[in-house]
Amino acid sequence: MGTPAQNLPRFGAATGIGSLPGQDAREAVKAAVGSLEDFPFLPELPARGPGADMIGRTAGMLVELYARVEPSGWRLGDRPGRDTKRARSWLGEDLDALEEFTQGYQGPLKVQAVGPWTLAAALELRGGEAVLSDAGACRDLAASLAEGLRQHLAEVARRVPGARLVLQLDEPSLTAVLRGQIRSASGYRTHRAVDRQVVEAALRDVAGVHGTGPVVVHSCAPDVPFALLRRAGVAGVSFDFSLLTERDDEVLGEAVEGGTRLFAGVVPGTDGPLSDPAGSVMGVRTLWRRLGLSPELLAEAVTVTPACGLAGASPEYARRALAHCVRAARSLADDPE
Repeated sequence: MGTPAQNLPRFGAATGIGSLPGQDAREAVKAAVGSLEDFPFLPELPARGPGADMIGRTAGMLVELYARVEPSGWRLGDRPGRDTKRARSWLGEDLDALEEFTQGYQGPLKVQAVGPWTLAAALELRGGEAVLSDAGACRDLAASLAEGLRQHLAEVARRVPGARLVLQLDEPSLTAVLRGQIRSASGYRTHRAVDRQVVEAALRDVAGVHGTGPVVVHSCAPDVPFALLRRAGVAGVSFDFSLLTERDDEVLGEAVEGGTRLFAGVVPGTDGPLSDPAGSVMGVRTLWRRLGLSPELLAEAVTVTPACGLAGASPEYARRALAHCVRAARSLADDPE
């Protein structure tokens, strides 16, 4: 008899970020589920084209807002066009493949979508300026995204009823939004920084659609705002471990002691030689010693991932990288010292 969903573990020891190379949904899901038996994820395949990229995929989830591809990027419009339909069709294919390869699965399962602030920085209003330029439009976008995610999570839960869903919000532009570094359409100026409390509130509202389910925020940019994300109520933060500096030590220590899961991106996202698994997580062990944290906490507090998405890798390397994450996580658990 399977474990009741409410008693399943919140997270697994290793998982992917989101994107994989190639265009075949079945092959991608097979790789994600086969390589990551205790924490698979629903892959994204941007090589298929507009609508399969992270912005287009999430734009296709919006409720009562629609986007189309313009030469400058994704722009909001009045009605669903072929780009929206294509994005939804590809997501449907991905969900069909996920359902096929997760028959009987019991455990955590991660799905990804772009968060409200990176989406506001990437999507354009009808006049061509970013949604970020209009506070009211940002609120409308966040509300639309929240409702779209609620429907998406319900659909995944229906197809994989034994899974405990983990929602990942991708926010690579979050730090730039907070610092006023997002460029205007002309490129000659930047949009003003958004107030931190406004940013936090929107993230909290969007994350809240998952109810008691865990939400992770991912950013592979430098200077991830760990403290803000914790205040927004997220259960985990996913980041490129190589971009950490000792300035992050205090906030990381507080995060771990407060129960926040660290998704440590330690495996390169593009083709290259892989070190031995223990070597890949050596930096994590070093950080732990520097923070004075108990080694026994490592396996409970860290999930091992690639540094970022694997869309730019070869299919063969992507499979090896995911398997390497599993071995590196096992190394942390077996030898936390």
